[in-house]
Amino acid sequence: MSYEGWILLTGSLVGISCGIVGCFLILRKMAMLADAISHTVLLGIVGAYLISNSLEGVYMLIGAAVVGILTAFFVQLLHSSGVQSDAAIGVVFTSLFAVGVILLSLFAGKVHLDADHALMGEITFIPWDILEINGINLGPKAVWMLGAVLVLNLIIIFLFYKEIKISSFDPDMAMALGIPVLFIHYLLMGMLSLTTVASFDSVGAILVVAMLIVPGATAYLLTDKLSVMLIISAVVGVLSAFAGYFIATLFNVSISGSMAVAAGVIFAITFVFSPTHGLLSRWLVRKRLQNKSA
Repeated sequence: MSYEGWILLTGSLVGISCGIVGCFLILRKMAMLADAISHTVLLGIVGAYLISNSLEGVYMLIGAAVVGILTAFFVQLLHSSGVQSDAAIGVVFTSLFAVGVILLSLFAGKVHLDADHALMGEITFIPWDILEINGINLGPKAVWMLGAVLVLNLIIIFLFYKEIKISSFDPDMAMALGIPVLFIHYLLMGMLSLTTVASFDSVGAILVVAMLIVPGATAYLLTDKLSVMLIISAVVGVLSAFAGYFIATLFNVSISGSMAVAAGVIFAITFVFSPTHGLLSRWLVRKRLQNKSA
């Protein structure tokens, strides 16, 4: 595959993985938790390195999953204690991210890992960081990691689709039906953490947050059916990756930033022209009602 092909494939995998997980965050009104976890996983990555002395993907995934679940747990704990949800997210997010930055500067300053790189990412280097087994070039490591996480997410969604769906739309009904709501919540947080760290080193936290929120929010405006919402969010993620790459090539700017901008533009167009929830359609409905009443 060509250099451009690997970049587009990486961006598409990030868009699909984050878009699918982001749908459930949108439905649960937990979108900003994605921003928190996308930053606090830095603590998990640094902790995994300090324990294992390795930057291999498996250790980073485990560390990120643990810290991601801890982030969700602390936010839930503060919220249940009377702290507003946005304030709880802000406190946990800044505290854990700051601890990660301090540990990074103290104990891992000479390692190829820094906060700026984690936030901005550099997708242009993806094709050069390859996976080799017995001298055989299997392609970029990021593609394999993102692909594995995507497959894992799809398996979890397939196995627990009914439980996730009911607990997302009506937690009280889910509890009445005997569905382990808390387990499903932390299962989704684990998925979010793994997806975030798999994308973290490749594209940076900014694009991760954009892909976790914007495709799902776009799909939410276009359909009222969860299965269709998941498909639309994945498609929007892929379109954002392709459009962003060509924008970056045209203007010679950041690829990750361009992909995030492309996602925002797609959302803006949908926000105006959505058949049911768009500004234009709602204006037309109000206009018809006014004409009838007149």
